[in-house]
Amino acid sequence: MILRAFFLAVAQIGDRRFRRVLGLGILLTFLLLVAAYAAFLWFITSVFGTEITLPVLGEVLWLNDLLSFSSLILMMVLSVFLMVPVASAITSMFLDEVAQAVEDRHYPQLPPATPVPFGDALRDTVNFLGLLIAANIAAFIIGAIFLVIFPPGWAMVFYALNGFLLGREYFTLAAMRRVGRDAARDLRKRHRGTIWLAGILMALPLSVPLVNLLVPILGAATFTHIFHSVIGTRARS
Repeated sequence: MILRAFFLAVAQIGDRRFRRVLGLGILLTFLLLVAAYAAFLWFITSVFGTEITLPVLGEVLWLNDLLSFSSLILMMVLSVFLMVPVASAITSMFLDEVAQAVEDRHYPQLPPATPVPFGDALRDTVNFLGLLIAANIAAFIIGAIFLVIFPPGWAMVFYALNGFLLGREYFTLAAMRRVGRDAARDLRKRHRGTIWLAGILMALPLSVPLVNLLVPILGAATFTHIFHSVIGTRARS
């Protein structure tokens, strides 16, 4: 069921609505990272100013430029780690469009779904972003310990944790459009094993640059199929 759902999602990746959501997610993520860099740069300028006096060296006029350049490098490095969780969280606000595209193509017999209110979607997005970042920081710390004791354990922790979080989020997003938040939570508990395994499948591309940006789209589409499979909705071939 999981592989069938995944390959159906991959086959639809060229859908116009899929591309639109992907583009919005990347654009908003880029703007957020630029804003974060600008705020960090302003902080450096406010603290150090344009010059500083150091012992022995005296006045150093280039320190501000050095710090600014270093901060740019720092933000570029951080973006490698932040791009996926930020893109996943931001894109989740628009994943209703992906789920609707899947249902229009494969489940045209269904009545209209109940869209998630934008306020609820925004709240869920902020919560998901915070959870993703916190969990990955924890995974990084735990992984550092595993690198010393059992090196393959780092990958196991990373994929298991992100698989759990992605599965939980995307299944809930797909289900609550049709059955509401409470029923979606009950379904998630009953099928937690399937959802976790499917989430791990979604987590595998996270370590592949550029490909990892497709994870939110593929995740939303895959879990829309999985949701309909567990409730017995027949798909049109």
